[in-house]
Amino acid sequence: MTKAHSESCQQAEIAFGDTHTQFFGKNNAVEELESVAQARDAKTLRLRAARQAKELADRMSGTSKLIAKRAKTR
Repeated sequence: MTKAHSESCQQAEIAFGDTHTQFFGKNNAVEELESVAQARDAKTLRLRAARQAKELADRMSGTSKLIAKRAKTR
């Protein structure tokens, strides 16, 4: 009787271990996806800031060129 009990107990522990492993595997996958999304968002913000700074510099440069051109013609 003890042997049958221990076999069924072992089978139950194995089944629980498999379920437990799958559960934590899913958590790890979710955490990995979240970290990838955070890295992507950070890169997007960095690139957007760089683009906006470049556009502002281009506008300022264009404005200063127009002012210099108008000053020469007067």
